[in-house]
Parts: sequence; structure tokens; C-alpha cells
Amino acid sequence: MKNIHLEPLGNGISIYVSDSYHFSTDTILLADFSKPQGRKKCAELGTGCGTIPLLWCRQNINLEISAVEIQEDACTLAQQSVDYNNLGENIKIINADLRSLNGLLNFGYYDLVVCNPPYKIGGSGITNPQNSKHIARHEVECTLDDVCESASKLLQFGGRFCICQRPERLADVMESMRKFSIEPKTLRLVQQRISKAPKLFLLEGRRGGNRGFLNVLPSLFIEDENGNFSEEMMKIYGSYKTPAEPKG
Repeated sequence: MKNIHLEPLGNGISIYVSDSYHFSTDTILLADFSKPQGRKKCAELGTGCGTIPLLWCRQNINLEISAVEIQEDACTLAQQSVDYNNLGENIKIINADLRSLNGLLNFGYYDLVVCNPPYKIGGSGITNPQNSKHIARHEVECTLDDVCESASKLLQFGGRFCICQRPERLADVMESMRKFSIEPKTLRLVQQRISKAPKLFLLEGRRGGNRGFLNVLPSLFIEDENGNFSEEMMKIYGSYKTPAEPKG
């Protein structure tokens, strides 16, 4: 791994990132959209360098989080961040294939499962020669069905599954959710600015939820009319990029 360094996430929390493993605005948006309240049992499928669990813990330390990642190097980096922030009692990094979690994680146990999955269907688009980025962007190690099936197994009845994806794959995601007994319940589109088409959607489903009534929230705009971060984006970022307090 090249260029490993700490980046602040705010509230005294920092994360180790590298050229291969880092986070994007999409990650921050999914963490905010899915944000667990109170004492909850949570899992992330494909945690990468562990950004979402760390963002959750900025404001809520009453969480039990299982963070699953297939790439060993990413797990090593995520574990470094967990140790640096003294969050070993909250976050457990699990180096595993999300398709093979039986015996590693408890099925029917979690209140919340999240995933920021590969955006591109396997075999489509220009492939990235860097293997870590190829896995992150293309359905190489898992498909949407794999993700939704795993989430369905992990969730309690009524538990939440949150995912972000590109708008062109909205039908695919909803179809896969329903295939594995997760009913889409809340949808939010994300636009760079008002003049641009949506670039992302955030979707929440409920395990075993009744069919019907999808709550479509107002679109989230990343920028205002002047090209600056919108007021809502500034609230989502919160204390992100505030210098981290040194750890003793």
C-alpha cells in the first residue's frame, strides 16, 4: 500500500487511508443516510478502509458494528484506524467474503446493514488495472443479488438495509431487494447541482416489510447555485476536516 496517512473525520476521529483505499462523498452520504440512533447492532458489507463505521462512531458510541471486507490489505488499514481511535469495543473488522458469512456473523441479529456496492455490472465499462479499485467498482467478487441476500440473512425482521448506487441501476436494486424479502421504503436522489441530472441514489429497505408506498424524499444537492457546498452538505460533513485531536 502506498501513501498511507491519517485523515480527520471530525469529533476527534481520524482514519488511515492510502492510494488504494480511501473514501468518497458517496461514502459520507451513505453514512449519514443510514445513521443509526441509540444502541444498535450494525453491519457493513464491503467496508473498505472502514469509513462508515468510524463516521457512525463520531456521534454514537453505543453501537456494535461488524465491518466485513474481502480484501486483506483494506482490513489491515481499517484495523489500524479502529485501534488508533480506541474503538475496538465498538467495531470488529472481519476479513471475509460477504457470500460466506455463516458461522462468522449471527444471522437475523442486526438492526441495520449497509453497503456501498460496486457500481458497474461485471464485464462492463473500462476495467481498472489496479485490483483493489477493480473490485470496488465492478461486480467482480459479488453481485447485487449477493449483497441483498447477505443483508437479508443478517437482518432482524423489520431491520433496515441501506445502499447507494447509480440511478441507472435503481430498478436492479429494487428487484434484488424484493427477491430477498427486503421491501424498498425510502428513496433519495443526489444531484451535484440543480441543473444536473441525479448522479446517485440512497435507498432504504425493510426486512419483511409490507409491499407498497415508497417514500421519495426531496433531492439532495451537493452544491448551491454558486458552486459551493450546499447548506445541507455542510451539515452532513459536520466537523469533517476539522483537525483531529492528538491521541494520547
